[in-house]
Amino acid sequence: GNGYDHKAMAITAKGAWISVQRHFRELGTDVQTQTIRVAGVGDMSGDVFGNGLLLSPAVALVAAFDHRHIFLDPTPNIPAGFAERQRMFALPRSSWDDYDKALISEGGGVFARSLKSIPLSPQVQAMLGVSADAMAPGELLSAILKMQVDLIWFGGIGTYVKASTESNADAGDRANDAIRVDAHALKAKAIGEGANLGLTQAARIEFARTGGRINTDFIDNSAGVDCSDHEVNIKIALNGEVAAGRLSRPDRDALLKVMTDNVSELVLRDNRLQTQAISLAETGGAAAVPVLQRLIQTLEGRVGLDRKVEGLPGDDVLGQRAQAGEGLTRPELAVVMAYAKMAAYDVLVTSAVVDDPLLEADLIAAFPAAMQGTHRDAILHHRLRREIVATVVTNAVVNQAGCTLLVDLAKETQLSVDQLV
Repeated sequence: GNGYDHKAMAITAKGAWISVQRHFRELGTDVQTQTIRVAGVGDMSGDVFGNGLLLSPAVALVAAFDHRHIFLDPTPNIPAGFAERQRMFALPRSSWDDYDKALISEGGGVFARSLKSIPLSPQVQAMLGVSADAMAPGELLSAILKMQVDLIWFGGIGTYVKASTESNADAGDRANDAIRVDAHALKAKAIGEGANLGLTQAARIEFARTGGRINTDFIDNSAGVDCSDHEVNIKIALNGEVAAGRLSRPDRDALLKVMTDNVSELVLRDNRLQTQAISLAETGGAAAVPVLQRLIQTLEGRVGLDRKVEGLPGDDVLGQRAQAGEGLTRPELAVVMAYAKMAAYDVLVTSAVVDDPLLEADLIAAFPAAMQGTHRDAILHHRLRREIVATVVTNAVVNQAGCTLLVDLAKETQLSVDQLV
C-alpha cells in the first residue's frame, strides 16, 4: 500500500519512547547509555512492544509476558539480549518461546502460561522480592507487575492496573481480573504506555501521587494517529497535483517514500513538545491549582469537559490537595491540556486568525521539506488549510505558553481567545 507503514517506521513506539526518555532524563538518567531494568507486557512480534525494546541498547529486560508465555531473565547479558530481541523481531511470527534459552541468565527461563504451577529459582525469588518456591501463572504475573524495576513498558492488550479505590469491574477487562494489581503496589519508577489502557486513569493518578512517573496512553502512543494525520494531509495535497497533471502517480509514490523520515521527525517533534508541556505544567505544583481550577471550570462550559468521565477531582478535592502542597499529576494535566487544545482549536478554526498571511510559514512548515518548494501552491490552497493552521497554532500556544495562559489573559484583558492568539 502506498502509504506510511507504522510498524516499519516504528513510529508509535518511538513516540512512546520519547515519554520514557523524558521521565528518566528528569530523574537524571540517559536511557540510551545508562542501564534501566525493564519489565514489559507484550512480545517481540508486537509493533509497539517489539520496536520499543529495540530503541535503546542499554535496556536490561528482566521480565515480560504476553497471552502465551512468561519470560524471566534476572541478570541479563545486555548486549546479547538486545541482539536476540532484534533477531526475534525480524522473525515472521515470534513468541517468547523463540528466545535462545542459552542466553538467559541463571535461574531464568521461558514458561508457558498454561502450566499449573511455575517453579521459582532463588534468583527469580530475589528479583521479585518473594519467598514462594512456586506460583500459579496468574500470581507470577501479578508479582512481575509489582516488582522493583525502573520501567514497566506496556505494549500488549489488557488493563493490568487499577486504583485501590476501584473494583475489577471498573477496569472493564475481565480477562485480566485475576492478574490486575493496585497502583499503590507498583514499585516501578516509570511507566511507558505504548498500548491503550494499560492502566485505568484513576490508577495512573494514584501511581503519580505516590511518586511514579507516568503520562497517559493518549500522550504516549499519539504518534501513530499523528502520523496518519500527516499522511492524509500530504496525500490530499499531492493527489490534487496528480489530478492537475503536475505530478505523475509513480513520482507521487516515490516522493511519499522519500519523505518517510521527514514525516517521522515532524511527528516526534509533537511528542517531544507535548511531554515537555506536561513537565512544565507539573512544575507549577500546588501554586498553579487555583488557575488550573478556573481553566477546568471554563472547559466544562466550553467543550463539555466532564470531570467524572475524565477522572478529574472536584473543586473541594483540588482545594485540599493545594492546601497539602500538592498540584495536579501528569495524567490529570494531560487531560486538561487535551481539552484546552480542543477549546482553543474550536475558536481558531472558524476565526480570521488562520487567514493571517504571517501564519503561511507555519502552514508550510507542517509539511515535509521535500514538498515545501515544488508543491508550495498545493499546500497554500490545501482544502484543510484552516484545520491545519488552527492545529499548528493551538499546539504552539498550549505547548509553549502552557494550558492556562489563555484563560489567565482572557480574565486580565477581557479579550477573546482568537484576539489573544
